[in-house]
Order: sequence, then structure tokens, then C-alpha cells
Amino acid sequence: MIEFQVWAEKYRPRSLKDIINQKHVIERLRAFVKEKNIPNCLFAGSAGVGKTASGVALANDLYGSVWRQNTLELNASDERGINIVRGKIKDFARMKSIGNVSFKLIILDEADALTPEAQQALRRTMENFTQTARFILICNYSSKIIDPIQSRCAVFRFKSLSEKDIVEYIDRVVKNEKLKIDESGIKALVELSEGDLRKVANLLQSSSAIDKKINADLIYEVASQAKPKDIREMLEDALKGNFTEARKKLHDMIFKQGLAGEDIIKEIHKQIYDLDISEENKIKLVDRTGEYDFRISEGGSPVIQLEALLAQFPPFNKK
Repeated sequence: MIEFQVWAEKYRPRSLKDIINQKHVIERLRAFVKEKNIPNCLFAGSAGVGKTASGVALANDLYGSVWRQNTLELNASDERGINIVRGKIKDFARMKSIGNVSFKLIILDEADALTPEAQQALRRTMENFTQTARFILICNYSSKIIDPIQSRCAVFRFKSLSEKDIVEYIDRVVKNEKLKIDESGIKALVELSEGDLRKVANLLQSSSAIDKKINADLIYEVASQAKPKDIREMLEDALKGNFTEARKKLHDMIFKQGLAGEDIIKEIHKQIYDLDISEENKIKLVDRTGEYDFRISEGGSPVIQLEALLAQFPPFNKK
């Protein structure tokens, strides 16, 4: 039986030395591993930049072959109440570690989803079990973590990944999976991923199931996202007053390609900045786009709202 593996997990770094970028964090974590002593940590940053991967890689480097027995991974989005802190976390924290490291490691992903009561209980658990357990709290927004917990942690802020970092990851996956990808495909992945390496891996895996030769068209098809070229042409038609042609392109995207109104308006927002119009008019169009985005989010018909947005463009065709 063939075992199918999710690439986002398959290419998750197993050691701190394999983490892409984040050198300002990794150097300090490697020093902790060398000393076999780490403080409670708070990893903060946007999705897909390596926070969870760094926590697991640290555990792997610290404990070696027994890292799974010494590490508890939890996702606070799934288990966010006070009972999970009083039960599973507390039970794991009080048990002695296996091997030559004196404490166990608890990795709590999406810790900013914990209720305030659960965070207070967690604070007390962190205080009571400092000899037998250390915590790595992972979140997108450190401001949602209560101050008493933040003050008990070494805070590490993960930077957004650059285009170079994302391309390095793409090359790693493409070479290992024996894929072929052209420049347009790489550019599309960088654009769509928005710095999230998990998204890169998922898009590559989905695309490879269709064709081993990957380009931008295939990436956008798999992602069900609007192609920048299509949106740009639609906006230029609208600016010139060719409303019928612009509307036709819009309907093609919605009804033939099956794209969501939210995705189309998101790409419209990006493309406005490259239109050949004055900066003042770009500002006004961004403001209008925000208004129609809100209407769609409140339940307005995407077709009607996007057509209404396109109808706003002709007066702004002045530099």
C-alpha cells in the first residue's frame, strides 16, 4: 500500500539548522539546546513563517530520539478551555522527563485562542511546574496573551519571509519531488502564498497531482484564485469605459472559473496600485474598493457589488 504524505509535514524542518531565515531567533534557540536548558518561550508572528516548525525542531534537537515522549503538542484553537489546562497540560507537566534533560516541553500552538480563564490557569501551571516542564506558546498576536504570561516568557518575534526565502523553499520541494516549474509558476507561488510556507507546499502538492510541469496558470487554477493579468485587463477596460467588456470578463471569472467575489475584489485591490492613473485617483479607488468589499462581506451579491464597483472606474481615467 502506497503511503501518501502531506508535503507541508513532509518538508517541515526536523532540526533548527534547517529552518529558513529567522536567524535572529534560531541562534538563541541553538544556544539553549547546547546548554540543555530553555526558558518558557513565546513565539509570535504571522502564519507559515516557521514558529511551530521551530518549536518542534528545538524539541528534536534537545531530546533526540525520545523527543516525542518528552513533548506535548496542543492546538489551543481545538482545546481552548480551562479544563484542558487543568487536565492534559497539568498531568503532562508533573511527570518526570525521559533522558538527560531535566524537564519536558509543552508546545501550545495558537495560544492566543485560549480564553482569559484558561490563560490564568496556565500562568499558575507555569509557576508550579518550573522544575519539570517548560512551555513554548505560539501565537499570531502576542497582544492577546495576558501580561503575567508574557512576563514569564522569553519573547521571540518571527519576521515575515522574503521572496528569496520562499524561492529557497520552493527549490527544496521541487528538487526532492523531481518537478519542473517555470519562472511564472515561482512568481505565482510567491504571490499567492503571502509568505506562508505551508500554503506553498500545499499548492505545489495539489499542482503536481495534475502535472509535473508547473506554471502560473496551473497554480492559479489549483488555488482557485483570480489571475492578476485577467483582473488587470478587466480594470483597464472599465477605466476606458468599455463596461460591457469588463462585465464579460467579470462574469467569466465568477461563472466559468468559479472564483469567489472576495478573491476577485482582493486582487482588484492589488492591481489598482499598478494602474496608469494619478496617485490621488488610486487612493479614491482603494477607498471605493473597501466599501464594496464590506458590502460583499455583509451578504451583498458579489456579482451586483463587483459590477457596481467597475462602474465607478471611468471617471478616474485621468493622470
